[in-house]
Amino acid sequence: MPKPFVNLKNASTRPDGKYKNVIQKIVKDDVCPFCSEYLKKYHKKPIIKTGRFWILTENMYPYTGARHHLLLIHKKHIETIADVSAQAWSELLKLVRREMKKRRIGGGTFYLRFGDTAYTGASVAHLHANLLSLDIRRKNRKPIFTRVG
Repeated sequence: MPKPFVNLKNASTRPDGKYKNVIQKIVKDDVCPFCSEYLKKYHKKPIIKTGRFWILTENMYPYTGARHHLLLIHKKHIETIADVSAQAWSELLKLVRREMKKRRIGGGTFYLRFGDTAYTGASVAHLHANLLSLDIRRKNRKPIFTRVG
């Protein structure tokens, strides 16, 4: 039996349930929502930049309290960092630097989701990175927490 492209359990952590509904549809369709041929069907945010190896877009379901929550999705369906070429690493760094400068991101968190979603906490089993920055101008702001495992 092939392994699923999405992890419904990891998508269930959002309180509004909207994301879980989308993931349930993806489970039914049995496709990877981050692969180029399906991305626009499930991801309604505009593509900011397409490189040779990466697609940069805003997260459709940004974490509460984030001023910026960007996704960098590897264009080829890979799941492990061992499959990322040196050229792809270089392009990823350039894209992150470009967006940080463009958006004047003074600090934040950058993390990569790779491998089995039971370990990563990701809902999608396709290598992708998150660039996340808290909205420090917000009164009564709270820290942002993300799931791992």
